[in-house]
Formats: sequence, C-alpha cells, structure tokens
Amino acid sequence: MLSFLKKFFGRDDTFFDQLETAAGEAKASVDLFARNIETIAGGGSQAALDELVQTRRKEKRLRHQMTEALSRTFVTPLDREDIEDLSFALYRIPKHVEKIVERLSIYPGRVPADAFRRQVELMSQAAESVVTMVKQLRHKPNIGEIQEANDRLQFAEGEADKVMLAQLRELYNGPASAKELVILQELYEMVEQVVDRCRNAGNIVVRIVLKDS
Repeated sequence: MLSFLKKFFGRDDTFFDQLETAAGEAKASVDLFARNIETIAGGGSQAALDELVQTRRKEKRLRHQMTEALSRTFVTPLDREDIEDLSFALYRIPKHVEKIVERLSIYPGRVPADAFRRQVELMSQAAESVVTMVKQLRHKPNIGEIQEANDRLQFAEGEADKVMLAQLRELYNGPASAKELVILQELYEMVEQVVDRCRNAGNIVVRIVLKDS
C-alpha cells in the first residue's frame, strides 16, 4: 500500500532518477565526441556515429518513459511543465552531437582536429555542469549552490562564443574555397551550439530551483 501511495502521489524518486540518467546520457554523448574527435575529423566516424545513435535512442526512450510516468502520476515532485522542459532540453544535447558527427562523416575533406579541441573541452565542461545541477534537484538545493554551477556553465558558453569567432576570423582570412568556407562555418557553429544546448538545460534547472525556493 505504501508503495502504491508513493507512486500515486509522486513521492518516490522516479522522476529524479530519469532526469539524472538523461543528463548522464547527454554527457556520455559529449564524452564520446571528445574521445573520438581525431577519428571523426578524419572521416572515419561510422563507429562513433553508431554509438551516438545508441546514446540518442536511450535518451529518446527516457523521454518516452518520462511521458508515461507523468500520465500515471497524480502529484509530481516538480511541476510537470518543468519536468517536460528539462527532459526535452537534455534530449537535444545528444541529438545535436549526433548531427555534428553525421555532417562530419560526409564532409569531402579532412577537418583538422585542432580546430575543435578547445570547443570540445568547453562542451565537456558544460555537460559536466549540467549533470551536477540536475543531480542537486532531488536534494532541494540552495540557490547559491546551483548558481555556482550555472556560473561555470555560463562561462563555458561565453568562451565557446569567443572560440567560434576566432575560428571564423581565421577561416574568413584563410585560403579556404567558397565551398569549404560555407561547410566549415556551419560545422563550427554547430559545435558551439552544443554548449548552448547545455546552457539551456542549466537555465531550466535554475528556473525550477528559483520557483521552489
């Protein structure tokens, strides 16, 4: 009976478990990209792409499970809208990483891995901050603790913007052909957008904490 009541009134940790797992899968996709950047940039990306597809599918299943849980639960530990928004924001991270690898896999040349190295570091920092923030939700965190993690996330996002501008400046003033310029510009922007996706997830966590504080 107690188990039933906890499930009915949303007093168990199901939603926190699912959100934390989703954040972990988002970080896993970023880590996979970071580990395989040399191979991916060289065009040999099928194995990495297959792994990313699996990560994104896991995230998709988690979203489906979250939707089912929301439909069955009368009272949730967080607002339903917030749970749905955060779940979707986390799902978009591995989905976007997968798109980058897909685009790199059809690039008709060799992208220098050095061009992505700093952005990859910032992606990892941002994803780690998101994991930290999501894990704190179940503990009713102090806004100061969340803000500290969010500051790291915002710093990574700002640095990613600067790195992308430097990449574009070098690209515009380099020997790239018109076709290469268009393709590489899009790739640089797509990589930077992963950090944006992490920032968006972090902003939702801040909104949740402020609402419940």
